[in-house]
Amino acid sequence: MDVRLGAGRLLRVPGLLCLLHAMARIGAEQEVENLSGLSTSPEKDIFVVRDNGTTCLMAEFAAKLMVPYDVSASNYVDLITEDADIPLSRGAEVRGNCGATESELQISWLGTVYTLQLHFIKEGHNTSKRQEAVWKMNKIRFVYDSSERTYFKDAVNPGKHTANSHHLSALVTPAGKSYECQAQQTISLITSDHQRTVTLVLSEVRIQPFDISADFVFSEEHKCPVDEREQLEETLPLILGLILGLMIVITVCIYHIHHKLTASQVQIPRDRSQYKHMG
Repeated sequence: MDVRLGAGRLLRVPGLLCLLHAMARIGAEQEVENLSGLSTSPEKDIFVVRDNGTTCLMAEFAAKLMVPYDVSASNYVDLITEDADIPLSRGAEVRGNCGATESELQISWLGTVYTLQLHFIKEGHNTSKRQEAVWKMNKIRFVYDSSERTYFKDAVNPGKHTANSHHLSALVTPAGKSYECQAQQTISLITSDHQRTVTLVLSEVRIQPFDISADFVFSEEHKCPVDEREQLEETLPLILGLILGLMIVITVCIYHIHHKLTASQVQIPRDRSQYKHMG
């Protein structure tokens, strides 16, 4: 009897240890931090996902969602469409997970009234020379409740709604690099009833969902085309000004050299009667 009870205890203890180990591992894998308070911009949020004590996903961005909804017209018969501008809240709750080829960031605010899910994948990408690994954002989901009164004013038929991206391929970046884009970007999401288009507006973006080599530090940035074009537009006048200034300096130098050479030459008189005064 005692042997069987002891054996039972021996069987239970390893099972309990395995359960505690699994729970601890899950807790470590799901460690997420909202560091938005460290941001120098009041509109920009900072989120970090850590896997077993190591940073595996970092995201900095400013975001808002523009959501159309119906309200009653002044005659209380017709409907008119308004837009709710919903910014991301500083006190948002964050969840996330990382994998070798898939990562996800889930942000909720005002309880569970608003939830934004960003999904990332890493895959091979064929180029003209070879196949290289890239990562991109391939799915976005936004869940919202139009009965919330902060941003929705007297919505008709209020309730929970879901808007999803379709065939999304955004923020395409070479593997091992972070994506950076200061310019404003818009991504369209379609509601589940296919009647509304919700617009996600992103700016001041810096994201890296894979291959972070140093804790809390982004890898080398891959700039978006808009930023590269704006940078070129800013530097092009400076480059042209430098070239123009250099051309002016060269022209002035050539003129002075030519003038000195011309002045140093002996002036031979054309009138033969002046030869007797020479020497």
